[in-house]
Amino acid sequence: MLDKAFRAMLDAAAAMEIPPLASLPAEMVRAGYVAQRAGLDAGAPKDLDVRNLEVAGAAGPLKARLYKPQGATGTGPGLVYFHGGGFVIGNLDTHDDFLRRLCKASGVRVLSVDYRLAPEHPFPAAHDDALAATRWAFDHAAEIGFDPARIAIGGDSAGGNLSACISLEMRGDAKRKLAFQLLLYPATAMNQDTPSRRALATGYVLTAEVMDWFGNHYGAGTHPDAKRAEPVHAADLSGVPTALVVTAGFDPLKDEGKAYAAALNKAGVKAAHVEYPTFVHDFYTLSAVCPGVVPAIEETAAALKGGLG
Repeated sequence: MLDKAFRAMLDAAAAMEIPPLASLPAEMVRAGYVAQRAGLDAGAPKDLDVRNLEVAGAAGPLKARLYKPQGATGTGPGLVYFHGGGFVIGNLDTHDDFLRRLCKASGVRVLSVDYRLAPEHPFPAAHDDALAATRWAFDHAAEIGFDPARIAIGGDSAGGNLSACISLEMRGDAKRKLAFQLLLYPATAMNQDTPSRRALATGYVLTAEVMDWFGNHYGAGTHPDAKRAEPVHAADLSGVPTALVVTAGFDPLKDEGKAYAAALNKAGVKAAHVEYPTFVHDFYTLSAVCPGVVPAIEETAAALKGGLG
């Protein structure tokens, strides 16, 4: 059964007159997403050391935000994080509340990266940026307080896709060995036919219409190198870091997340799968809507902390 808080949220959204997504420009949808998140003040922790900085992207500097537990000294475990938003929307601020909670609960430093977005920067821009930024984190580990032996990569939705893909691309890098991957309701292919994508195509935050809109803007599905963005189609998944894959019961991406965790285990990679059966896609950013999200974040934080020792 869908969590009653999310049911109320969805009912309220359904009562609003919203024009078809295909008729809206990306800039308008981005602004709406930012405004929505700004209105959801969930009282995230303020007792952290947070600073904005720049990291190297594939085509130039990228904005980033570093979260450090207050009083942390020296170096410690770190997470390079990529926000969700279908490669089209989202930024450092839309995920600030969630990442403050994750940093506080886990004690892990978090580097949130504002990669380039489509349609201005179609595939493979986001993937190229994610790879460059992750390499930058290793190369500047001392500067940002990351222990280079305990660096994780993670993200939600599109960011989960980026994290899984970069984990595959970096497994042969002997000087930069990722220790953990945090895959939160990840998309594992641009287009695929799963029971959950069919059954949950409408009515639950991430709809088939929304996914098509994202996909058409990003353009990975029709790109000659599309498989680079589709970890589910990798011929060999061995050698990537230990993973936690989180899914939501009312999310069309849940089947592919669960299947990816199973495929990792089959390849000899330790991968845990956790599903929150009453939640919707994007729930980590919705703690102001549903009280049950905060305990979920704390559970995920404990798994991240454990994965990084």
